[in-house]
Amino acid sequence: MTTFLGRLPGGPVTKAAVACVALVFLTAAVWTGVRWFGPDPSCGPGVEWRGQDGAKECTGVTDGSHVFAANLKEVSARIEEENDRVGDQPHVSVAVLLPMAPAQPFEQQKTLSEVQGAYLAQYRANHHSNGKKPLIKLLLANPGRTHAHWEPVAGQLAEMASDPRHNLRAVLGFDVSTAATQAAIHRLTADHGIPVVSGPLTADDFGNSEARPDAYPGFARIVPDNTDQAEALSYFNKDIDPAQTLVVEDVREGDNYVDSLKSAFADLTRGAPRAPEQYRAPDDFHKEGTTASAFDRMVDTICTSPAKVIYFAGRPVQLRQFLNELGDRGCTDKKYTVITGDAASTLPSDAKLNRDVFRKGVTLQYASMAHPHAWTRADAPATGGSADAVRTLEQLAASGEAGDIGPVTLTDSRTIVFYDAGLTAVTAIRMRGDDDPVIPELSSIKDSWLRLHGMGKVEGASGWICLDNYGNAYNKPVAVVELAPDDPARIRFVGLAWPNGEPTPADCTASRGR
Repeated sequence: MTTFLGRLPGGPVTKAAVACVALVFLTAAVWTGVRWFGPDPSCGPGVEWRGQDGAKECTGVTDGSHVFAANLKEVSARIEEENDRVGDQPHVSVAVLLPMAPAQPFEQQKTLSEVQGAYLAQYRANHHSNGKKPLIKLLLANPGRTHAHWEPVAGQLAEMASDPRHNLRAVLGFDVSTAATQAAIHRLTADHGIPVVSGPLTADDFGNSEARPDAYPGFARIVPDNTDQAEALSYFNKDIDPAQTLVVEDVREGDNYVDSLKSAFADLTRGAPRAPEQYRAPDDFHKEGTTASAFDRMVDTICTSPAKVIYFAGRPVQLRQFLNELGDRGCTDKKYTVITGDAASTLPSDAKLNRDVFRKGVTLQYASMAHPHAWTRADAPATGGSADAVRTLEQLAASGEAGDIGPVTLTDSRTIVFYDAGLTAVTAIRMRGDDDPVIPELSSIKDSWLRLHGMGKVEGASGWICLDNYGNAYNKPVAVVELAPDDPARIRFVGLAWPNGEPTPADCTASRGR
């Protein structure tokens, strides 16, 4: 040690001095190790390490420079590149608010599809809009796996809305209907005045209505709610005899999606001979819990019922457990059709789903928010959507022009819905007169929702987006789909269904009409 350090001015190195120097080196080494390899309290610009021990994660807002999850690496890089290209040119920011790093692999795929859709909308707006201004920057906002940290993230977004460096003008996202997302939407819209365009949020009470016109000021929902889905499925399956139906429902409280499904299915099954079969999912419905055992016993009861059609009001993990148990039923001579809501769109990527279920007389049918074949088939309706809108997205996703963003899947509806949400936000942002400023006020964007019908409709890849006076999609079709028995990873388009029973008229009116 003496040879290495030599002599300090004033005399030989003492043991105390050596100890002090060693302590400095040790402290620096520990600090470097924590900094490089351990939890980083900042994670990166705009992103912080939050949560309790064992459940900590990086949450906050990034321009793509921070990668929240490994499968978002490519699309995050493209977002950062596009934002850097926009630079200081006249621009506004649009944020995508989603749990960016969910634990379940099938949820990770869902998030990737949604972020890809939002990016493709940003790219189209900046490169294929005849030079329209302002340009669009895209931000990624992570509230945590269970939206536990939505409050500080909403605060960040509010600051960015008033900061001219960002000019945040809209938030896209929210793909799960829970009390936390409901509170976050209310905070952004009612408290901070930030317009929000939802992703696949379908619970009936997530939106404005004639009874509550300003529950969420500036909120636009571009997908049909659960009641609209149920109405559409009712028209589509009008020959189903209620006496041969049964509801399977989650009795857990506080889940807006499940609650509204239960209400809708109760209406569809009036006259069913048996009361609903019930189960209780874990509070964190992404977890397995013990519901598989409950379904095991429930299936025996179902076998003794006259039911041929089962309406399932529950979340994807529990739906998968139920289907697996139904596949192992004793009454193999009976065939069943299970009908449910759009959350089932994650099932094809769930590795725990027993695909043999669909070769054993079980059909899963659900109301999807979109499917690329809905408008490109020869028998597609003349109104309500267009093949050109779908092909524009397909070409953008397949051509490679927008860069490598990972494999893009359109059949799961998630990419299409977030692409359409981005188009809707951009349409409102750029809806201005000749004398209006390039950078619009937040209030003018909220007022623009009132113009998105008739000639002002958004020609989305999911179909026309015609908003009523409360910001809800009017008579938006659902794509009725099934998992193909020969290839359950493939989502097979069955047909279009309409809440009003027939396609939206060519004038795309704003009348509610329910």
